[in-house]
Amino acid sequence: MLSPELDAYCLSHSTPEPELLQALSRETHLRVVQPRMLSCWQQGLLLQQLAALAKPNNMLEIGTFTGYSALCLSAALPPHGELHTYDTDDEALEIAQAFIAQSPRAGQVKVHHQSALEGAPLLGKMFELIFIDGDKREYPDYYRMALRLAPSGGLIVADNVLWSGKILSAPHAGDKHTRALQEFNEMVRSDSAVEKIMLPLRDGLTIIRKK
Repeated sequence: MLSPELDAYCLSHSTPEPELLQALSRETHLRVVQPRMLSCWQQGLLLQQLAALAKPNNMLEIGTFTGYSALCLSAALPPHGELHTYDTDDEALEIAQAFIAQSPRAGQVKVHHQSALEGAPLLGKMFELIFIDGDKREYPDYYRMALRLAPSGGLIVADNVLWSGKILSAPHAGDKHTRALQEFNEMVRSDSAVEKIMLPLRDGLTIIRKK
């Protein structure tokens, strides 16, 4: 963990957070029970830069929450590109849709009130960038699906892979979230068909490139 001073230093030497994202962060903290699920600006900016480098025609986001990462990803969409984002949380999606509607790329963001595991394969698309940030218990299934839906050279980015450090310990019997994240991390680590790097950014971020 960086000290507050170093974290502030890093932020002060990065592109400033846009006003729309600042407003979304405030709204999330006011209205949502678990606002800590919100992406931070450093993470969002990294996602935006990865998308800008990948130049994807189609992106898939698994876990919309209140739309912060969707706004970051969509900022890098080419004129005819699309971001498909999936979530089942009614309250969070209401906020997400309201803020995405204010984005200049609102027409390119397709919000689906549905499980990504059920809906994304039915779109019949390949996704050059896939961001995994949904139900932690389903991360292994998300990864299997992402490998099918990503082309060679495609990027898969997974959030919360450190899970507040709990991935280092044996989970108790009922802790399905930690167990699934440990399984996911091991799946990625042992997969020779991808290149990967795990970064200690916030709660852990793994960037995976399909060979």
